[in-house]
Amino acid sequence: MDLHDKEILPGEILPVVIIGNGPSGICLSYLLSGYTPYLSPQASHPNPLLHSKLGEQPHLSLLEQDLEYLCEGLEGRSSNPVAVLFDSLLLPDSDFGLDHTSPLEWRFEPERAIPHLVLGKGPPGGAWHAMEGSMLTLSLANWMELPGLKLKDWMRDKRRNVRNDRATPAEIASYYQHYVSQMSLEQSFACGTTVTSVTRQPSNQEGAPSYWRVTGLQRREGEELGDGSSVSEEVPFSLLAHNVVLATGTHDIPARLGVEGESLPFVCHSFWELEAAISRGELDQSSDPVLVVGAGLTAADAVLAAHHLNTPVYHAFRRSVRDPGLIFNQLPKLLYPEYHKVHQMMTQQQHQPSPPSEDHAQNLQHHSTPSSLTPPPSSYPGYLSFPRHRVVEFRPDRKCILESDSGQRTVVQVSKALVLIGAHPNLSFLNDNGRPLGINPDKAITCRRNPIEVHPFTNEVIAADGPGMYAMGPLVGENFVRFLKGGALAIASDLAKRQREGGGRGEGDLATDKLMNKWLDRQASTQTEAELSVRDL
Repeated sequence: MDLHDKEILPGEILPVVIIGNGPSGICLSYLLSGYTPYLSPQASHPNPLLHSKLGEQPHLSLLEQDLEYLCEGLEGRSSNPVAVLFDSLLLPDSDFGLDHTSPLEWRFEPERAIPHLVLGKGPPGGAWHAMEGSMLTLSLANWMELPGLKLKDWMRDKRRNVRNDRATPAEIASYYQHYVSQMSLEQSFACGTTVTSVTRQPSNQEGAPSYWRVTGLQRREGEELGDGSSVSEEVPFSLLAHNVVLATGTHDIPARLGVEGESLPFVCHSFWELEAAISRGELDQSSDPVLVVGAGLTAADAVLAAHHLNTPVYHAFRRSVRDPGLIFNQLPKLLYPEYHKVHQMMTQQQHQPSPPSEDHAQNLQHHSTPSSLTPPPSSYPGYLSFPRHRVVEFRPDRKCILESDSGQRTVVQVSKALVLIGAHPNLSFLNDNGRPLGINPDKAITCRRNPIEVHPFTNEVIAADGPGMYAMGPLVGENFVRFLKGGALAIASDLAKRQREGGGRGEGDLATDKLMNKWLDRQASTQTEAELSVRDL
């Protein structure tokens, strides 16, 4: 929706602006729109201690309870305590393959809603729209869903045969976009927006709290041309907010090796560049090998895609195949057979460097030649892994130099090289690209090694320029949708607490109250329209 249609008056201060419209931003919008979780009177939780705690004040919503108290004693696959709590309540014992019913019930209470605006570059769903393809997601379908709409039920309506418990990225992207419409959240979403600056602004009135200014550009369709097409234009916008939430994800900027020749045309940094090359017919069984660099799931998808075409693959990565930190060593074999297959290939088809000859005995670096790269006989012809190797250089003649951790170098001839070693968030709208907000302020923000440091039970950014800045999702180290929902709970709970205490609004109470009333009227109207449309079906 156009920001000019949001009925935001000049100088009006919004309670919350969310930057990012992926699953993180969508889930937070759901909680801020008045959808409130309670313990169902008839429900029970398999964790007796947690069930007992929830039963102490059953009349209170989860947003009103002491999250730190509820988190005590819980263990899970996330380092964020509220993420473990909310996951345990939405998907009890799902790590054990059990399908317990959630003890939560959701009530729509519009009087609890907090007016907010969600900004995103594309349609709701964020980066999932850029990942459309046939590969299956890592997570089980119910781990990808958001509260209030079962993904499996939605998938069954879309396709007759749900062949397993995992979905494609295209299905997930469509689900998130449908979710926003189904839950009547559209009026809070402004798509086609690119944020260029977030700064702390002092108040114009003495004694009043400062606020956040969010500026950027929104893409709008211009006048229609004679051929039916239209010219888009970018219109600047500026918003004021008491609170701003960073929910941009980390898929904006592919990570680079930083080696010589990395910018050569045959070196790619995206799986989708491989898909494009395949669709153009550039790769087949007669091609020179594709070099895949990296040992994550995207790298594994690239190996599978090339192997499916019978295109030879060289696979280089820094870790040992038995390293417990390798993602393949953490995945159940039965649930992820294709990734188990890649791990088998990595283990069974390793490059065996030839011993240095006497002529090279005094050399520190021995070079293997392409002719020495004959893989051992196995069931995976055309694949060769290079564990504990790094790339030293890409050459214009499509040769690549690999170096083992012992210093031995190998030269390989390739058709394409895919560097798939992760991605970094685009936080160019923050001072110094957000570095001061990281756990290590001297390094760039990354999901795994240097996430934004936040309060564990509110997700408020520790090193922000002022109060009211939050971060969630991959920016704080949560890669999986099932756990980023905990960040939404933490933020919504803290904002609800501030609203109850009347904090963070200062002299703007009257203006904010008017905005609240206007927003609630729009919510009620949208909700009524949704109910009428359901009755008409």
